[in-house]
Amino acid sequence: MIVLGIETSCDETASAIVSSEREILSESIYSQIKTHEEYLGVVPELAARSHIDHCDKVIKDTIEKANISIKDIDAIAATAGPGLLGGLLVGLTTAKSISLALKKPFVAINHLDGHALTPRLSYELDFPYLLLLISGGHTMFLSVKAPGNYIVLGQSIDDAMGEAFDKTGRLLGLGYPGGPEIEKLAVNGDAQRFKFPRPLYGRSNCDFSFSGLKTAVRQTAEKLPSLNKSDKADIAASFQFTVCKIIEERLVKAINVFSKYHPNAKNMAIAGGVASNSIIRETLNNIAIDNNFSLYIPPPKLCTDNGAMIAWAGVEHRLIGRETNYSFDVKARWPLGDNCYEI
Repeated sequence: MIVLGIETSCDETASAIVSSEREILSESIYSQIKTHEEYLGVVPELAARSHIDHCDKVIKDTIEKANISIKDIDAIAATAGPGLLGGLLVGLTTAKSISLALKKPFVAINHLDGHALTPRLSYELDFPYLLLLISGGHTMFLSVKAPGNYIVLGQSIDDAMGEAFDKTGRLLGLGYPGGPEIEKLAVNGDAQRFKFPRPLYGRSNCDFSFSGLKTAVRQTAEKLPSLNKSDKADIAASFQFTVCKIIEERLVKAINVFSKYHPNAKNMAIAGGVASNSIIRETLNNIAIDNNFSLYIPPPKLCTDNGAMIAWAGVEHRLIGRETNYSFDVKARWPLGDNCYEI
């Protein structure tokens, strides 16, 4: 099976062609970072306009790179939510049009579903597995039981982890997106200089909270007489260290909850843009070893928003016979939970 995937939920216009043999035949992406970096965040209207300008070109480039005819594609998948409505409309409408013209099945994909299934594109990973999904808009633990079938074990009650990274980066005057810049800056910082709070630390559940941590970072920066390069590096390192400690404690809780439901399952994975952070990856690997779990981490390029994850999610859903009606519309919010795929 060969599926074309289209991703336009935020500030990346991306597409890819993926086979059921876990082969990425081709992919193409147009990044809007240059468009939004002066605003230190994504401007929805500018993002939508850019998707309109580049979506067709990106898809055409993807098909040409795959060295196949568009008629060889078995299905078309596109992100339908959650995300920015303008961008979602561009991708979903384009996917429906191609599907209608080719008379091939169309599948609307939950963006989070794409991230959740990405580890299975990179590895022969069996269901069920424990997933830590950390991105700019979401932070959650999931029990991944099947395509579109998840149990949320815990999630952020306020800000997402990626949002906390980006806003801390903005506070420190770093570039956009802030996550990669904080990781670079933290290399030369003292992670023990500032003792930041760890919200919900010690609670019995698996939820996260980053609002208090973000506020503490801002207050610390404001108290310093002058925020020099060394101060910024120390704040970045201390912030990153605190996030890792929060993950460490929360993940142990999540493993215990997951193991109650699936005592024989010993696999866990990480997905989402923040999963590109090497220090977080190292933290997760150590926890996995300590708890006799195998850890599956997709390559960094598959952690950030991309077309391959949407195409692969399309493959997974088509393999179990799912197809979406053309009346299905975009969703700015689309909770990912048990049996979320009633389409």
